Amino acid sequence: MKNLEALINRARIAYYNGKPIMSDEIYDRMESQLDTLNDVGHQHDPRSIRWAHAFPMYSLQKAYTVEEQPYYADEAVVVTPKLDGAAVALQYIYGTLSCALTRGDGKEGVDITEKMRQLVPRHLLPCKGKHIVQITGEVVADINIENSRNYAAGSLNLKDIDEFRNRSDSMEFIAYGIQPYPTDDYIEDMNFLNHCGFETAIDSDYPMYPQDGQVWRVINNTAFEKLGYTSHHPRGAFAKKTKPAGVVTKLLDVVWQVGKSGNVSPVAILEPVDINGATVSRATLHNIAIIDSLGLEIGCSVEVIRAGEIIPQVIARVDK
Repeated sequence: MKNLEALINRARIAYYNGKPIMSDEIYDRMESQLDTLNDVGHQHDPRSIRWAHAFPMYSLQKAYTVEEQPYYADEAVVVTPKLDGAAVALQYIYGTLSCALTRGDGKEGVDITEKMRQLVPRHLLPCKGKHIVQITGEVVADINIENSRNYAAGSLNLKDIDEFRNRSDSMEFIAYGIQPYPTDDYIEDMNFLNHCGFETAIDSDYPMYPQDGQVWRVINNTAFEKLGYTSHHPRGAFAKKTKPAGVVTKLLDVVWQVGKSGNVSPVAILEPVDINGATVSRATLHNIAIIDSLGLEIGCSVEVIRAGEIIPQVIARVDK
């Protein structure tokens, strides 16, 4: 909390001297966070407090076909692997790591600073005129670890920092963004992060880590910003993905669950099967009409995908 108070005081002084170091929106949100901490006292669970990102963390538009891909005219693009782990934002103030946050809702995330100190540089090289710098990237775990994506995300939620340290040798932070931009060229920005000690998305194809497609991004940062943003994603980048391949397993049972909205829906209980590094033993069936239309019976073989690379879903019966 003392670091937050010091930052707010520094920002207030800079503002009155005509040299603001952060936007009014970020200043207001940090003041609100300080008020929250003062209200709850010092006995709070840090995982329950959400902190503001210095810059929003957007998602990416998905494109499965050429027709779905955005058109960038004559703008050059760079293609990098879309790593599949846990997205993290690092905030550096005057070159020193101040905090690290989970992606959360894209505006606020949970503090994981102590854990990320095990994975990332504590200091940046001088970045002229940039007092607050946010570096975004993915924490990924070795693809040979079972459920490697969940392993990475779950590790960030561990209470025991020593257990995280024990896991850290099998994980890595790969940077893919920095704001404000050090240069007008995305590749040069990534080279700057290399010099600061980071691995970046342009450095390798990273076959040792799980992936779920490619990221296509306009290289020129001015052109990227001119393309603008939706409430969900930047228009200057997209994720190129392929339709997920189905995996065949056996339907062991069907159970019914009540969702948050109160709706009751069927869930398939499956013989455990690996789909893209995740062990799947349950899948959604949506409603009774799907069960009827697919002709599902206990004991039959079914094809399962992870819709959106996340939600397991039964899409066909395959033993008729």
